[in-house]
Amino acid sequence: MAITNFGRLIRLASPLTWDEGLRILERDRYKCQYCGLDGAASFENSLIMSVDFVIPRARKGKKDTHNLVAACRACNVIKGRRVFKDLDEAKAYVLGRREELRKAWHERTAKFRAEAASA
Repeated sequence: MAITNFGRLIRLASPLTWDEGLRILERDRYKCQYCGLDGAASFENSLIMSVDFVIPRARKGKKDTHNLVAACRACNVIKGRRVFKDLDEAKAYVLGRREELRKAWHERTAKFRAEAASA
C-alpha cells in the first residue's frame, strides 16, 4: 500500500492477514509473550489475543516472524508504539507498567470493594 504525503510516495507495510496472524498465535501457543496469559485456556481468553509488532509498524517495524509475537490486547495497548531494543526489554516495561496500573486500580477501587464487603 502506498499513500501520498505532499507529493512524496510513502510505502506502508500491509496489515497482517488472518492466516499470518493465526500462524503467529499458533507458533506462540496462544500465549501472551508479555504477561503469559493463556489464550488457549478459555474461549474468553482467546477473544483478547492479538499479534503485536515488537518494533511497531509506525516505527518502521517489519512484518516478519522475528518482529511479531502473540499478545493479549491489554499488553499490546500498554506497549503501544514504544520502541525497545528487544522483546525482553519490551516485556520488562509492560510488566512494570501493568503493576503500576494494578496498584492505582486497587487504590481507586478500595472504597467500592469495602462497601460491597460490608453490605
